[in-house]
Formats: sequence, structure tokens, C-alpha cells
Amino acid sequence: MIKPLTKQLNLYLSISCVVILFFSCSNKSNTNKEHLVFRYNEHTNINTLDPAFARTLQDIRMANQLFNGLVQTDSALNIIPCIAKSWTISDDATTYTFNLRNDVFFHKHPIFGKDSTRTVIASDFEFSLNRLRDKKLAAPGSWVLNKVDDFKAINDSTFQITLKQPFPAFIGLLSMKYCSVVPKEIVEHYGVDFRANPIGTGPFKFKRWKENVKLVFRKNTNYFETDKHGEQLPYLEAVSITFLPDKQSEFLQFVQGNIDFLNSLDVSYKDELLTSNGKLRAQYSESVNMIRGPYLNTEYLGFYLDSKIPEIQSELIRKAVNYGFDRKKMILYLRNGIGNPANGGFIPLGLPGHSTSVGFNYQPKKAKALIDQFKKETGISNPEITLNTTSNYLSFCEFIQRELEKAGLKINVDVMPESTLRTARSNGKVDLFRSSWIADYLDAENYLSIFYSENFAPKGSNYFHYKNAMFDSLYNKAFSINDIEKRKHLYTKMDSLAMDAALIVPLYYDEVIRFTRKNIKDLGINPVDMLDLKYVKKTKL
Repeated sequence: MIKPLTKQLNLYLSISCVVILFFSCSNKSNTNKEHLVFRYNEHTNINTLDPAFARTLQDIRMANQLFNGLVQTDSALNIIPCIAKSWTISDDATTYTFNLRNDVFFHKHPIFGKDSTRTVIASDFEFSLNRLRDKKLAAPGSWVLNKVDDFKAINDSTFQITLKQPFPAFIGLLSMKYCSVVPKEIVEHYGVDFRANPIGTGPFKFKRWKENVKLVFRKNTNYFETDKHGEQLPYLEAVSITFLPDKQSEFLQFVQGNIDFLNSLDVSYKDELLTSNGKLRAQYSESVNMIRGPYLNTEYLGFYLDSKIPEIQSELIRKAVNYGFDRKKMILYLRNGIGNPANGGFIPLGLPGHSTSVGFNYQPKKAKALIDQFKKETGISNPEITLNTTSNYLSFCEFIQRELEKAGLKINVDVMPESTLRTARSNGKVDLFRSSWIADYLDAENYLSIFYSENFAPKGSNYFHYKNAMFDSLYNKAFSINDIEKRKHLYTKMDSLAMDAALIVPLYYDEVIRFTRKNIKDLGINPVDMLDLKYVKKTKL
């Protein structure tokens, strides 16, 4: 499997040599710390290093190394202190008051003057959040402040945010990289070029960026966080990121030890690396570690309920599709067992509100009976629907197509470019589509908002045009309940209402899967696939 890629690899290695020469430093002391450089590849180019525009997963990963916010999440997605050492919430759950640390410094830059740095103060957060609200800036992260009435610096160490109404998930929104603190004087100096000249407070500082080729971060020696033993973070000396777009070549670089980390499982090499049941193959077990865990991402098919097609309008057909294929078998054969069959509704594993009692399992006889009932009631003897997807998910859709054909339903699969499908889905131009929902913030409300009637697409994310008075009532009620144990019961009820209407077909709950060389320690894993390198240790082989 590897031999056909030799030419491609040799070409890449030649390019890599040029890049290495370009970025090499003359200071010989740096070579002594070479083993402390963490190297990995992003096969998709990044757009910006400005956190206000960190919309894609790749951009978010970069921002997480360079910037901090008021709060952050641990590996279990608990909200923990960051620049805010503590906070209080008013009795009416609308006012959040944050007490800031006094030992957080921006990365050094001559514009700061004599000391080339300064301490972060509350007015820096006021400036940073105002950037999100600036209509001229048009930052994609502006939506995180939709429920915010006002915010202000009370003094240098106290920052306060007031909401328009209670919103229990709000503290989770503040952990997003959009809400990172940035220095006013640096942002105003660079203007739009701040995207390529970032100054933050994070564990690593920006060194250089040759777009689409290589990005380098260096250790921030002034970083404020320490480990549980009091040792200053981060441990690594530097981070070096390449942007090789071909996943097969990325895999070969990993196998040969030229990069330390592989954050994907592509169809081009999954059978080379893993057995059919998702275990690491023996030839890699001595040199590679595999880490896997739940990912807050639900892959699904969605029905457009305002369709004029009788089959789409029919709850019988929609339920038949849900019952008509084996999700476990699909995961085993098409993903080498990576992922969990979505038999528990739209809310994924790992979020309060997920329940195995919600959703559908594999019942082919029931699927056939529902389709036969549809034929009898409508007089349509050959029911037929069209499923729109992208090329990446063609194999999944063809699997469902074959299984439902056995039950008497013809499914035509139409492949579209991602951008075309996204536009068609938002504008109600496709009756049945494949999509996914990845958590923006750490609360099931994020998932259930997709079914709220006031979020009809194209203005919102209710692509199905689902409307249910009871669902809307429960959705609004949940905002007034701060106790997550009480709120999750409402979430489960809302999920069950949507699933009873069979407006979606959950396929699987994804998993984060990571591969590292044996000399990489404490990379860890988390359900939002955030890359946190401040705890990573690298030793010589």
C-alpha cells in the first residue's frame, strides 16, 4: 500500500528540505532543544490567527495555543478558571462577575514599550468583546454575545457581564476562542494584519508563518499556568506545523517519524493502520500509541418537512428509513469500528440529556411493514426518495440505499460539492440530506436549538422546518433552570419529541481518534477535539 506513494513522498521531502532551511535558526543552542519541538500536519490550510475569526477547527486549534479567555475547559469539559481565577453569578442568573488574575502577561512586543509586555486587565476583555460586536469587523464569533445585554470593566481586576435573560449554558460560551483576550494597542497597530501578527497570552507565542507551508510557535516563558507540581507550563520548546494537503503523504510522514501526531483516520490508510475491528495493527504497536474517545458530533440524515414529495411528508417512510439499516454493521465495515451507532437520538454521547431510550434500532421487518402501509394508504406502489450528500459520505449513503431497497424503498443518491449542499440545505432545496452537528458549546441546548421553530432556515439552523408547540415550550422553559440534573430531563424529553416525528435519521456519534509516536506523552483527548499542547511532553527516542 505504501510503495505507490514513494514518488509523492520524495517530492514532498525535497520541498520539506527547502522549508526547513528557510525556518532554521542560526543559534546553535536551539539545536540542543530540537527534541522538544512538537511536529504535526494540518491537511487543511488555516485562515487566520485572530481568535475573533477562529471559526474552523483548524483555526481554533491554532488560537488555543496562542490565546486565553476568562475560563477554559478541562479534558472532561468541566468549566475551570483561566484568566478569571473565580466568578460569581447573581441570584437571577443574569449577572456574571469575574475576578481576574494579576500575573497574566501578553506576549512580548516592542509596541508595549520599555518592558515589551504588560499585564492583562479587565478593560482588555471589554475591548476584546467589543471587537466581536463591531459590525465593521463582521467577526463570525459575534453570535456568542446574542444573549448579552452589557459588559464592563468594574476596575482593573473585575469584569462584569449582564445577560438579557438567564442562559445556563453561557459560561460554556465564554470558553470558546472567540472570547479570547487581545491587546488593544497591538490590534490597532496591525489592523487587518493582526491575523498574521497575533499577540496573546497563551502557552506559546507566534514565531513565523509561511501561509500554506509552515507555521512555528515558540514557548512563552512568561506563561502563568503551572502543573500540579508547580512546574511552569508548557514543557515543549516549540510547535512546528506543516500544511501537506494529501492525507496519504501525511500518513507516510507519520510512519517515518517525521511528524509526531496524526489527528485523523482517512479511508486511504485506515486498513493499513487498523484492523477491521478498530485495533492498531501489530506492526505499529511498538512505535505508535492510539487514543480514542467520544466526540460531540452527531452525523445524521435530515428531512425537509415542507417538501411537496409524499414520501418525505410521510412519517411512515421517515420511520422506515430509521429502522431499515444496521448502524452497528455500518460503523464496523465503513469505519473499522470507529464511532458509536446513533441509537439514542440527536444528543450525542457525553452530553447530559443523551438517552439510549430515545431513537431507533435496526428492525428490518418493521421497516418493510411501514413501507407496505405507506403503499396501501397512498396507492404509490414504488416509493422513491433522493438523498443528497458529499463524496466523503457516499459509501454511507450507498449502504443505506442498499438496505432500504430490501424493504421496498428506492433511494437515489445525489453527490454535491460541500458548499452547494450547504446552500441547498439552508434554502430548502433538498428533501433529504446528509449533515453533521458538532458542539459549539458544552450544553445539549446547542443541539436542540436546531429543532426550535424560531430558528427556521435560512435565518437559523432548523433546516427541517420542524414546528412543535410542546417542544418550543420546553425549550424556553429550560433557560430558567440552572440545575443541570433537572434541565437534562427536559433535554431528553425534547429529543424524544423530535425523534418521534422522525425528522432526522441519526447515523453515528463520532469518536476522536489520535495517533502519536511512543515518545509523546500527555497529549490527551477531549470530546470537542480541541488540541491542547501545554501539557505535552516529548522525549528522545
